[in-house]
Amino acid sequence: MAAGAPRIFVSHLAGVPVFDPVGDQVGRVSDLVAMLRVGRRPPRLLGMVVEVLSRRRVFVPMTRITGVESGQVISTGVVNMRRFEQRPTERLVLGELLDRRVRLVEPDGREGEEVTVLDVAIQQLPARRDWEIDKVFVRRGKGGALRRKGETLTVEWSAVTGFSLEEHGQGAENLVATFENLRPADLANMLHHLSPKRRAEVATALDDDRLADVLEELPEDDQIEILGKLKEERAADVLEAMDPDDAADLLSELPEEEKERLLTLMRPSDAADVRRLMAYEERTAGGLMTTEPIVLRPDATVADALARVRQQDNSPALAAQVYVCRPPDETPTGKYLGTVHFQRLLRDPPFTLVGALIDSDLPPLGPDTPLPAVTSYFAAYNLVAAPVVDESGSLLGAVTVDDVLDHLLPDDWRETEFHAPHERAERERAERDEGVRGG
Repeated sequence: MAAGAPRIFVSHLAGVPVFDPVGDQVGRVSDLVAMLRVGRRPPRLLGMVVEVLSRRRVFVPMTRITGVESGQVISTGVVNMRRFEQRPTERLVLGELLDRRVRLVEPDGREGEEVTVLDVAIQQLPARRDWEIDKVFVRRGKGGALRRKGETLTVEWSAVTGFSLEEHGQGAENLVATFENLRPADLANMLHHLSPKRRAEVATALDDDRLADVLEELPEDDQIEILGKLKEERAADVLEAMDPDDAADLLSELPEEEKERLLTLMRPSDAADVRRLMAYEERTAGGLMTTEPIVLRPDATVADALARVRQQDNSPALAAQVYVCRPPDETPTGKYLGTVHFQRLLRDPPFTLVGALIDSDLPPLGPDTPLPAVTSYFAAYNLVAAPVVDESGSLLGAVTVDDVLDHLLPDDWRETEFHAPHERAERERAERDEGVRGG
């Protein structure tokens, strides 16, 4: 980019695709890395943290970035696949600078009023390849971006002070807003790489449903850490918003006293579901199942079934079939009659009764079925979900393929990236640009 290149606010870069020169996607921007400098000199932008297709976060120096726009980033295509590790002198622009409370600098050099950082802008220096953070977008007063309070203004970097100080009560509203369109798994990956302090601040800023979705995608240690930093009433609300099987798995890792305290604070119906799941061995169908499958009575129509299937809260696996049972139609149900698969629902008229479409040849799983047998069952019948039925013939829940995979993979699989062959070759071939990051 030449002199006079447009200024870009970093919030517009969050999650945008990174391409090589021929148009193949390398990954997506996860964050930017800057180095603060002495005095009031603008920070130098060292590079970008890019999440490649294996969900590995790698460092791409700005010397390998040839084009930056709000909708895409173009790189030279040479990417070192070594995992990004933040150095003590570096700052993550999105993760650490947004939502900070800093102070404006008065004309006489004294510290002025406190403002909240909503965004920062980067620009390439004229006739050079270096990039700097030169502008700061702030809001007067103590309201975050979601509170819409106070006047906003854009000032020079030199017109604010306080970025180098450690902050103990940093908000997270603007960071959360920046990543609001990320899938829960991607937001969880971003959260995992923040400092414990920043992770707790972001978790506090997320609403209960969003935090519940993210917790389900985090490693166990992160789950326990975040839950432990929430107020007990909020922790109980988040557990209620989680899938019962995931909530049961998380609670089972807590000390008995803390677990009982949280269960007592939960709604009785939600706590009952979780307690029921915790009664089963972890690596059995009962321990794997969710208690919230789609259950219909035999006199429901195909139109009724499709209306239930298309509800947004249903995961793709749970929406792949409905379970037909006699009343009551909440687990544990009355007599389980059989399953109707989604494809069958699409083939029959809307007024058809689901009781006439039942696949009764598929044997259900018992709650004590061990994990190896569950895995073989899924493979034999090409399923993404399966019913779990007790000895009396009542439907207890459903096991989904994602929960089976979760228990087949190593315990630390969420922290271990998948390395494709071309990534291994790239990692062996390329070396990190130490000059850019070192000085």
